[in-house]
Amino acid sequence: MSDAEAMFQLRSNPETMKYVSRPLAENIDDAIAVIKMMEDKIESNEGINWAISLKGSTALIGLIGLYRIQQENYRSEIGYMLMPAFWGKGIITEAIPAVLTFGFQTLALHSVEAIIEPENVASEKVLYKNGFVKEAHFIENEFFNGKFISTAVYSILKRNFNQGQ
Repeated sequence: MSDAEAMFQLRSNPETMKYVSRPLAENIDDAIAVIKMMEDKIESNEGINWAISLKGSTALIGLIGLYRIQQENYRSEIGYMLMPAFWGKGIITEAIPAVLTFGFQTLALHSVEAIIEPENVASEKVLYKNGFVKEAHFIENEFFNGKFISTAVYSILKRNFNQGQ
């Protein structure tokens, strides 16, 4: 809960949330609800999140995690977000291998997917840098904020993951 204010700043920022099909946080209670939901997912073994901070700091500047863990399929979804002031600095590219190592070694996953909006070119580049391949492109398959949006699915198999990237 000590990250509630930073979570609010992250989740209420239209730039940060541009490609996230979730409502903007309107107040600190919305941010606390997100933190509570993350804690619940950890308790139920459905997901796990980590705060992203700069080395030598504890200030939350982003999130990364494994979502929708499907134990029966040995598969999960990776997701991440970062405050715009830190975009383009390689932070997410550096964080992904740590999360994949956890997923493949600790959770014994076989594959990890990422679902992004096709217009999110920066995220696509980060995924390719980390060895993900494009699996699918769904046209207008989700309805959010009064409009249909498309999604693209990328994935990486455990056998194709190189920890020393």
